[in-house]
Amino acid sequence: MTAETKTELTTVYQVKGMTCGHCEGAVSSEISELPGVSSVTAVAKTGEVTVVSEAPLDVEAVRAAVDEAGYELV
Repeated sequence: MTAETKTELTTVYQVKGMTCGHCEGAVSSEISELPGVSSVTAVAKTGEVTVVSEAPLDVEAVRAAVDEAGYELV
């Protein structure tokens, strides 16, 4: 038996408008719903959102998710 090697991709996005933990949660929740996303970490202080996914994500899908949360992908 051989173990499959699962490759994950980490991408960091800049999001404008996050100011608190609620903002982080809203952005993380929306992006987490995208297919292939395994984890999302948003940091309001830096505006950075780190996304771990199985494959590269469509930037327009990420933009739409961030927009749905009420923020702007930079």
